[in-house]
This record gives sequence, C-alpha cells and structure tokens, in this order.
Amino acid sequence: MMNKLKLWAIALPLLILSAAATSCLDDNDDVVAVPTALVTVRPAAEGFTMQVDENTTLVAANLDKSPFGDKEVRAIITFSLAEPKSDGNVKSVYLHSIDSIRTKMPEPTLGELDNETYGNDPIEVIDDWVTVAEDGYLTLRIRTVWGFTNVKHRVSLITGTDPENPYRLVLHHDAFGDLAGTFGDGLIAFNLKDLPHQPDEEVTITLVWNSFEGKKSADFKLKFHKSAVSAPSSTAAAPYTCAIR
Repeated sequence: MMNKLKLWAIALPLLILSAAATSCLDDNDDVVAVPTALVTVRPAAEGFTMQVDENTTLVAANLDKSPFGDKEVRAIITFSLAEPKSDGNVKSVYLHSIDSIRTKMPEPTLGELDNETYGNDPIEVIDDWVTVAEDGYLTLRIRTVWGFTNVKHRVSLITGTDPENPYRLVLHHDAFGDLAGTFGDGLIAFNLKDLPHQPDEEVTITLVWNSFEGKKSADFKLKFHKSAVSAPSSTAAAPYTCAIR
C-alpha cells in the first residue's frame, strides 16, 4: 500500500449512499458529487483548513466556517479549483460537498484479553486510495459481512502489542454477533498523534488484522502534522452503507 497525493476523481463502486452529504454546498442539480480528496478538517483563526497531506492544504473559497465546528475530523470532499488557483502549497478550492469519516483514537492493549474485549471477527483492509497513512492519521477502507439487523460493528485499533515496536498496530473487529449477510464496505480513521515521533520524522506503521483468509499485515509510511491536535474520540459515521462505531 502506497502513500500518494490523491486529488483525482474516483467513483467508489456502489458504496456511497444516495442521501445528501453532511454539508451540501452546491445547488446545481446537474453536479454529481464524486469524492476527489481525503482530508483532515482543522479549525483555524479564520475559518478552517483541509489538509490533504503533509505538504498540501486546501482552503474553501465558498465556506467561512467548518460544518464540524471546532472539531478536528477526517473527511472526504468534492471540490474544484478556485481563483487564485494556488499560493505555494495552499490551494483555494470551491467546496461542493464534505462528509465526515468515523474518527477514533487507538486503544491500549490488554494482553491476552484483547480478543475478548475488542473482538476478533474477520475483517478485510482494502488496498484503495482512501486506505492511507498521512497527516498523522491512518484511514482505512474496510470490508466485512453485514446483516440487516441495524447492529453497529465496532472497529478498534490497538497499540502496545509489541513492547519493542510501538508502531505495530492491531486492528480488531467486533460484529456483535452480526455474522450473516452480505459483504459491504466502510471507512474509518484513527488519530495516531500519541505514537512516539519527532517533528518531520517519518515512521513505518505495521498494521495487523484477522482477515477472512487468516492473519494479514501491511506497512505504511507516516508523517505527523506539526500541530499534533487531538481529535475527538468519535465523529459522525462515514457516508457508507455500513454502520461502524
């Protein structure tokens, strides 16, 4: 899995609900909102910023206040470039839509009680443009079986599982018995600001999870935002068909 600057339009296959976005900013019914970037929304002294990665910042030309108030959240947005198009690494954009992604802090390991406490139901991590480590966050597109019981699955990221490697993280999934149904996808983000790091240091994150085919792992390169602002323990669920908590 590679970290890339992803600013192109990609249609996610049949995952996005037809419901309106968290903040629908374009009244033109002919405009189809296709996700064009994954960002961190941060409040600022004047308005808010949308951080794409460690180097690229977007500023909305058509919205003065963040729809999420003073919360820092990961979000998926649709935008087009505005005038002036850029000022160095800061780009002015016209924001068409913005949806928050379920954003959580990692949990500490409980040793042998991890599976019992956090669940060990199978889950897949999808190699996709929205599965990325950037700006101090790990954002994942996940896939598992979902029934029709309105049960919210819990997805947790566990730290401290390897005393010699603080960057080994284990993804746990508790389906709360909702194990029959069809495969569906969702998005979830984890704020990794509390992992040990130095300014401008790049670290390698190793993610481990229990897939439907057995144990899997993947490595991610990660840099942290200089502010290291704490995110809320959770935000509104992502605009995907499956409920996550």
